[in-house]
Amino acid sequence: MDGMLALYIFLLAAVLGYELIAKVPVILHTPLMSGANFIHGVVVVGAMVALGRAQTPFEIAVGFFAVALGAANAAGGYVVTERMLAMFKKKEGGK
Repeated sequence: MDGMLALYIFLLAAVLGYELIAKVPVILHTPLMSGANFIHGVVVVGAMVALGRAQTPFEIAVGFFAVALGAANAAGGYVVTERMLAMFKKKEGGK
């Protein structure tokens, strides 16, 4: 893939993502992100495939950081989801 085409696709995805998220009401941001956690799993799998095909030290470093950051993002999304769901559970022993 040509570098300029890849840059164009990246910029188009960034602008589209910003415009879509900017139109979501603030109260829906957390449920929207927690519901999209499965996407982070796909990102991690893609990063692992890229890391597996890496040949140069630079590609290996970029692949490693992609896997590490993708896994941290997925884990953080699940932590946020658990905290959000905990707010709706009834408290034991009283009110």
